[in-house]
Amino acid sequence: CMAGGVALNCVANGQLQEAGIFDKIYIQPAAGDAGGALGAAYTAFHIYYNAPRTGTGQQDALQGSYLGPAYSDTEIAIAVNPFNAIWQAEAGFEHIAAASAKLVAAGNVVGWFQGRMEFGPRALGARSILADARNPGMQKKLNLKIKQREGFRPFAPVVLADDVQEYFELQEPSPYMQFVKPVKESRRLPMPAGYDDLPLADKLYFERSDLPAITHVDYSARIQTVHKETNALLWELLQSFKQLTGCAVLVNTSFNVRGEPIVNTPQEAYRCFMRTGMDYLVMGNFIFDKKKQPAWKEANTRRQMPDLD
Repeated sequence: CMAGGVALNCVANGQLQEAGIFDKIYIQPAAGDAGGALGAAYTAFHIYYNAPRTGTGQQDALQGSYLGPAYSDTEIAIAVNPFNAIWQAEAGFEHIAAASAKLVAAGNVVGWFQGRMEFGPRALGARSILADARNPGMQKKLNLKIKQREGFRPFAPVVLADDVQEYFELQEPSPYMQFVKPVKESRRLPMPAGYDDLPLADKLYFERSDLPAITHVDYSARIQTVHKETNALLWELLQSFKQLTGCAVLVNTSFNVRGEPIVNTPQEAYRCFMRTGMDYLVMGNFIFDKKKQPAWKEANTRRQMPDLD
């Protein structure tokens, strides 16, 4: 059981898991300084109140780490009303999942704002930006037009837990995106002739697998497995995407731009959506199409619009 900032080194975690020294490795999702709050609570619970420790089987008691605030459809509608936002409503998460899967499969980048926010530094499918991992141009598009950072920066895959071994050399669940493991050999593409002599940019953007948007230069990936028990809506989205495309993997990156925290409230999500190259925003049962929104004025800043409590 690992904690502390060192436990956020996903490459080292993957190597430790690969070494087979331990039967299981558990890393709580907020393994950095923020996790001290969790440790303090457990310390008081076990020592001061003398409460026993109890196991929960395969799923840990954090249940996916969705411990932050959530917002109802009514609260979302009130929050975006001052922006004159335009949305299409869908009835129920199965319809939302199916519609969103079609958007992603068509090459769109989707802001995904659902349920309670994640606890920890990783976006785990509650405040995420989702895209098609099979798209060879998606890594550069996400970096330059949305995350506003260097085009070569890697992205993480989110995959159905039951299908993870179809794509990655991962034997254990990884619900908190804490392990870097290799992409399966069968999914890799061979290096081109003269690869070592190519310019750096060509090396960085070479398609290394049939999931080029999430495959690192060393054929690895930082993997999140999705379980129906902890995130039924994201699980349903991946199932819908799999039915459409035969692929159970999406790009999952945090819903923010460089230098800003992950969005928390509906106002923050809408602002980030409008200020970047995202194509659609899915909040609750609402789908926002960028092309149908009023022209965005940069004067719409956080100071002018108080956030919901």
